[in-house]
Amino acid sequence: MPSVPHFELLKTDTATAARRARLTTRHGVVQTPIFMPVGTQGTVKAVTPVQLREIGAQIILGNTYHLNIRPTSELIRDMGGLHKFMGWDGPILTDSGGFQVFSLAKLRDIRPDGVAFQSHLDGAKLFLGPREVMTIQQNLGSDIAMVLDECPPFPCERDVCAHSVARTFEWAKQCKQIATDNGFLAAGHHVFAIAQGSTYDDIRREAAEALASLDFPGYAIGGVSVGEPEPEMLQQVSASVKYLPAHKPRYTMGLGTPPQMLKMIAMGVDMFDCVMPTRVARNGLVFTPDGPINLRNEKYRADPRPISDEVQNYTTNFSRAYLRHLTTSNEMLAGTLLSMHNLHFFLDLMAQARARIEAGDYATWHRAWITRYEAGSK
Repeated sequence: MPSVPHFELLKTDTATAARRARLTTRHGVVQTPIFMPVGTQGTVKAVTPVQLREIGAQIILGNTYHLNIRPTSELIRDMGGLHKFMGWDGPILTDSGGFQVFSLAKLRDIRPDGVAFQSHLDGAKLFLGPREVMTIQQNLGSDIAMVLDECPPFPCERDVCAHSVARTFEWAKQCKQIATDNGFLAAGHHVFAIAQGSTYDDIRREAAEALASLDFPGYAIGGVSVGEPEPEMLQQVSASVKYLPAHKPRYTMGLGTPPQMLKMIAMGVDMFDCVMPTRVARNGLVFTPDGPINLRNEKYRADPRPISDEVQNYTTNFSRAYLRHLTTSNEMLAGTLLSMHNLHFFLDLMAQARARIEAGDYATWHRAWITRYEAGSK
C-alpha cells in the first residue's frame, strides 16, 4: 500500500459538505473533486491519451464487462495490462460489469453466487461472480476496481430492493476477501464498494452503514439516474453519501450534468463519471457556461463565434459555423473536436470547483454558476 494515506482531505467547505482532497493510486495522484472520462472499450471515444492529458484528465474508466468479452482480460494481461495496452499512464478505474448486467435484463439470470448471462455480441453463455469480477480487474491492472453489485431497476418494490441490497453486500464481502487473498489490495490497488437502495432512504442508509463497516478503500453510490426524476435522483445520492465514511473517497456512478455534479459536490461527493460529454458531442451538442447548444441548429450556419469565449481549448480557433459544417457533414473531426471540448468543459468545471473550495466560497459560487447555466438553457 502507499506509504501515505491513499485519501487525504485537504479542505472542507464551511457552508456545504464539499471537500477538496487528494487520492493516491499506483499510477499517480488524483485531485478531487474530479470527473472521469469513460473509456468503455479501452478508449475514450474519438480522443487520444495525449489529448486527454492536454485537456486535464487525471483518471479514466474502463469497462470490465466489455473488455472481458473483447479482446478478453487474459489478452490484455498478456499485453502488459490495460495501461500499456491503451497507452494511458495515468490511473484507471474499472467498473464491475454490474450495470451492464442490469441493462441486459432479458439476457441474464441473477443467482446467489453471481450472474449468468448471454453475450450481447454472439449470445455465448457467460458468468460473472465476485471471483470472476476481481480476477478480470486484476488481469486489467486496475488502479481502482469496483465490487460486483446488483443494480435494482426503477421503479422497484421494497422487498425486491431489500433482497438485492443484501445480495450486493454479500458480494462486496466476497470481493474484498478475494482481493485480500490474491494480494491485489496488498499491491496498492484499491477496491470500492457500491451502496445501492433504489428510492428507499432507509435502505440506502442501511446499505451505506453496512458497507462502511467493511472498511473498503473507497465507496460508490450506485443505482441512480436509471429512470427516476432528477429530484428523486439527488435525494438518493443525499440519502447515501452522508452515511459513507468521511475519510474515504465517495464516487457517484454514471452521472451527471454540470449542475447535478456541482450539487452533488455540495453534498460531499468526490468523483464522477458519465458517457454523456462524448455521446452528445457526436450529435453536435456542446456545453457552455450559458447552457448547452446544438450546433445542428440552422441559426449557427453562419455564426463566426467560437463555442465559448470563456472555455479555451482545441475548438477555440474554429467558428460555430465550421463546427456545424463538420457535424452536419458527418466528418470524423467533428466527433474529436466536440468530444474534446465537452470533456474539457467538465474537467475545467471540476478544477473551478476545487479552487472555490480552497478559496472558501464554494457555496455562493456554485449557486451562481447553476443559476447562469440554467437561465441560458431555458
